[in-house]
Amino acid sequence: MMSFHKLHAQEVSTGAATTYIPLAPAFVVNYGGVGRLKYLKAEISVRVDDPTSANAVRHHMPLIRNNLVMLFSRQTEEDVKTQEGKERLRLAALAEINTLIAAEDGESAVVDLFFNNLIIQQ
Repeated sequence: MMSFHKLHAQEVSTGAATTYIPLAPAFVVNYGGVGRLKYLKAEISVRVDDPTSANAVRHHMPLIRNNLVMLFSRQTEEDVKTQEGKERLRLAALAEINTLIAAEDGESAVVDLFFNNLIIQQ
């Protein structure tokens, strides 16, 4: 498990306030329901534009990770086999994080979400 200190060391700041925060470690989930086991591995970073938002992401990391694991495990083979499906998954993950942070803190915090690596075994 990555320590809190190491996580912050990997964050990248660009410009005045933009920060990229890795949601480490990578997500590895089974998806697709019945039948042969299918795996999805996603390395994700999120972009925030102010220190308050960065703190919100770090503070709510356990909830964010839980909700993303649940989101990824609900996917079907049809959901993730096309480029459009992967983009919908990316946008759904972004919306999930912002919904969670808005419910906890009263406002959304994440500007964008990026798959640094996405491996799907069908």
